[in-house]
Amino acid sequence: MHRVWVDAFEMAVVQVRNQDFALFLQATGHPAPPHWNDPDFNHPEQPVVAVSWFEANKYCAWLSGVTGRRYRLPTEGEWERAARGGSEGRLYPWGDEPPQSLPEYQQRWGEEVTGPLPAGRGSPNPYGLFDVSENIHEWCADWFSREFYSHSPERNPQGPETGNRRASRGGSWRHHVKVSRCAARSSIPPTFQYADYGFRLVRSISHQE
Repeated sequence: MHRVWVDAFEMAVVQVRNQDFALFLQATGHPAPPHWNDPDFNHPEQPVVAVSWFEANKYCAWLSGVTGRRYRLPTEGEWERAARGGSEGRLYPWGDEPPQSLPEYQQRWGEEVTGPLPAGRGSPNPYGLFDVSENIHEWCADWFSREFYSHSPERNPQGPETGNRRASRGGSWRHHVKVSRCAARSSIPPTFQYADYGFRLVRSISHQE
C-alpha cells in the first residue's frame, strides 16, 4: 500500500460502446476490430472489445479533434482513484463483498456468459461510474512494470518510460474474482486484440482544455 495523488480529471461513466466506436470507423475508414459482427459482441450498447491499445489511442485522438477537447486513456493511478469512488481500503468498487454476492453475478459470469453486458446495466459506484471492475478489462495509458510501485512518484505517476506490455485494470466477463479488486493490475502487449479488452475515456481538468 502507498499514497498516490492525482490531479483533477473527468472519467466517462461508461466504457466506449460499439455505437460510439462506429462513428470513429465511419469517419476514418479504420478497419473494424475482430468480433465486430459477432452477435455475442455487437450490440450497440455493449462496450467495444478487441481493440488494441494503439486503436484505443487513435479513437481518443479522433474524438479530441472532433470535439476540441483532449480525450485520453487514464493512468493506472487515475483509474484506481476513480474505481474506489472516494472510499479507500475497500477491496471492490462496491465494498468488500466478493463478486459472487452481486445480484447480477450469473448474468456477468455464469457458465453461459459469452460476452460483456451492455454498458451501464449494473449499479454505479459512489462516483457514478458503471462497470468499473466487472465488464471488460480497460486499457490504461501506462507501460506496465511489476516493480513500478516500489519507486513510483507519489504525485501523478505515469508508469515506467518503456516496456513490453501496457497496463490494464478491472475485471471482465471472462475473468473476475482476482482482477475485479480495485488494486489489481494486469497487462498485455499493446498490439493484442482480446475479446474482453476495451477502454474508457478520461480528460484532464484545466483552463486549457
